[in-house]
Amino acid sequence: MSRDAGPASTIPGMLLAIVALLASPAAALAQAGTKVGYVDLKRLLDEAPQMVESRGRLEREFAPRDTALKAEEAKLATLKQKFDRDASIMSKDDADARKREIEALDRANKRTREELRNELNTRAAAERDRTWQQIQNVAVEYARAQGFELIVPGPVIYFSPAIDITEAVLQRLKRAEAAPRSKP
Repeated sequence: MSRDAGPASTIPGMLLAIVALLASPAAALAQAGTKVGYVDLKRLLDEAPQMVESRGRLEREFAPRDTALKAEEAKLATLKQKFDRDASIMSKDDADARKREIEALDRANKRTREELRNELNTRAAAERDRTWQQIQNVAVEYARAQGFELIVPGPVIYFSPAIDITEAVLQRLKRAEAAPRSKP
């Protein structure tokens, strides 16, 4: 006679599944009552007043050089246009000289644009690194003050809006940015 696989035979399998679930880190955190939060790093980097100020400062710093480069590019465009219009009536020597002038100005503009881009990228990275440390410190201070034991940075696959502390961290960053300005 074969033995019927009844409810009693599924109990060891269920116990094994429960033990596996309880051994998982997420279950351990939940059982311990660990307070977990989520912070959207991209949003903090995009919206933190310190980063907004930093971007504005860089724009102001590089604006004169950008304006000068645009003027040189406009001069080049005018030279090209004039050359295209007058090339047929110019002597071969004049046309060759004008063409060399255009090519030299074009190379100089490309070199200047590349130097400007590289310098801007380097300065932006330095500003981002400097400000990132401040953002991270504010997030940690908030987490400690609110009793969080773990903060998970985004992007993540899923998080409940109930654990999102991004807005609270942004508010603290705004207060920290305004505080030095309000002191006499």
